[in-house]
Order: sequence, then structure tokens, then C-alpha cells
Amino acid sequence: MADEVTIGFRFYPTEEELVSFYLRNQLEGRSDDSMHRVIPVLDVFEVEPSHLPNVAGVRCRGDAEQWFFVVPRQEREARGGRPSRTTGSGYWKATGSPGPVFSKDNKMIGAKKTMVFYTGKAPTGRKTKWKMNEYHAVDETVNASTIPKLRREFSLCRVYITTGSSRAFDRRPEGVLQTERMLTSDVAVAETSFRVESSLETSISGGEHIDVSMNTEFVDGLSEPMWDWEQLTWP
Repeated sequence: MADEVTIGFRFYPTEEELVSFYLRNQLEGRSDDSMHRVIPVLDVFEVEPSHLPNVAGVRCRGDAEQWFFVVPRQEREARGGRPSRTTGSGYWKATGSPGPVFSKDNKMIGAKKTMVFYTGKAPTGRKTKWKMNEYHAVDETVNASTIPKLRREFSLCRVYITTGSSRAFDRRPEGVLQTERMLTSDVAVAETSFRVESSLETSISGGEHIDVSMNTEFVDGLSEPMWDWEQLTWP
């Protein structure tokens, strides 16, 4: 009975809570069984998307909208290689531009990348409704005056199915994304061009989309966006 959630309650965290609490505690070795009953540790890239709801945290397994996982760094990535995002039936491919995650006090605490699952083989796979937000936390041991460096030991992934309707998973207060001031004063990113614009596709992350100058590299045969910020280059 102690594990049962009161009727009407559900796990619905903001991006800030995901990064600053759940992911940060995992990175610092402060996670415990109660946290993993909500967000388990699992390499989601080894599991078919349709099976992920069944292996989600026991406290969130009945959720029909979104599922969360802490994902350990793959061994091949730890050796300097590229992570594998291929399953038996398809592959995950990055879409859009990676973007920063901010705290309520306008401090950059992490970064987010969105991926879409395709069935078949690249580059001719068929796009599905399965999507994923992958979060990395900023390394707080690095001097704040330098370009932020991301922690790689673990990431946190939010898996969901697109419905065609506008949903705001992230309930950050209005005014948090004052992008020009934050990226110039808090992150000190020099000579980086960007813009903020409304987008139905990005309403999931609060209705704002951040386009950051980037180049392109190939990962597992797929064209993937790579940030020009040296330390923020995505695997």
C-alpha cells in the first residue's frame, strides 16, 4: 500500500527538476531505490520503443503519456567511440537543434536533444510517432566563465508518443527563456548566433525553440547536428 499513488496524482516533472534533481543525484551518487522506482537505470537504445512503457519505473508504469529513464554511458562511448542508437527494428535519429535547459534563476543547468524513432535501416527508414528528449547536465566543477561542459556518465531520457496536439511537458515560469541575456551573460558564448521562435513541434518543451549555429557530422550512418560549442559537442 505504501507504494500506491493517490488517485489523481502523477509524476509530471519540469525539465529543471529532471536535470537539477534526478539527473544530478544520479551523477553525484545520491540516487536510491525510491528514485529508481520512478526513473530506472536502463540503456533505452537496446530496447524497442514499444517495450519501454513496460520497463518504466513501477511508480510510473501506468502512465500513458511519457516514461523516464536514466541512461548510462555506453562502453563504446567511454572508449572514445560513438554511441549506438540502433535497435533490432530501427534507429533513433536526432531532429532539430540541441538547446540549453535553464533553471528558474536563468542559469544554464543542462542541454537537451530531441530524437525520433525510425523503423527500418538508415537512411530510408520510416518515421514513427515515438520521440525522445535526451538531457545532459552541465559539469558544475568547470569554471562558469568558460563554455559549459556536459557530464557524460549518465543522461536522462524522456520517451513519449506524439499525438498531434500541443502539450507542454515543461511548466517553467514565463520569462525564463530570455535567451539573449542568458546566453551572453550566464553562459558567455561568444560569437554564437541564435534566435527564439514559436513552433508547434517544440511546444513540448515550453513552446520555445532555440536554433544554435551548428555543423553536421555522421553518426552510425546518420546525419546528426553537432554544436559548434566545443565542449557541448553531442555524441
